[in-house]
Amino acid sequence: MSRMVIRPRLARIVLRLIRWRTDGTLPRQAIVVGAPHTSNWDWVFSLLFAWSQGHHPRIMVKKEFFSGPFAPVMRATGAVKVDRANPTEDIKALVSMIESGEEFLLAVAAEGTRSKVEYWKSGFYRLSQQTGLPICLAYMDGPSRTVGCGPTFMPTGDVKADMDMIRAFYADKRGVHPEKRTEPRLRNEG
Repeated sequence: MSRMVIRPRLARIVLRLIRWRTDGTLPRQAIVVGAPHTSNWDWVFSLLFAWSQGHHPRIMVKKEFFSGPFAPVMRATGAVKVDRANPTEDIKALVSMIESGEEFLLAVAAEGTRSKVEYWKSGFYRLSQQTGLPICLAYMDGPSRTVGCGPTFMPTGDVKADMDMIRAFYADKRGVHPEKRTEPRLRNEG
């Protein structure tokens, strides 16, 4: 049996065993915003959700995770190395992958950290505009034990209106550790 058949089945079994349910269907191509990002488990739940639907997403991870014992795991699970100090080359490589026309899901933790912060990072929005890919809103909700996704949309360029829609979607999503949840807000939306 091929990996293409085994991985989705295994992911569904694991999600059932840990008593997490899924909600929604991921698109074929998108910038996937994963929020609230409050735990290292978000990465695991996100992968299981995508794999359960037969997708193999790429997940942006800071370059420091690509050295030492985590490096093979990062590469095997589709992680994409990001140099936060100089992201230009990383973005060019991503655009190359996207232009191939194959399935491309790039998962981004909009908060940029598992800690509570004042603002989300705007990279997901800029990436969508630069690549022409829509934004898909995905979530982890600890209280309901749900991992899923909601609307997929093209940004309008009206950052405030787009963020108002994003805030409305995430209003009842709490994350694994609700006390660490950051309200969806960009520094440059006003």
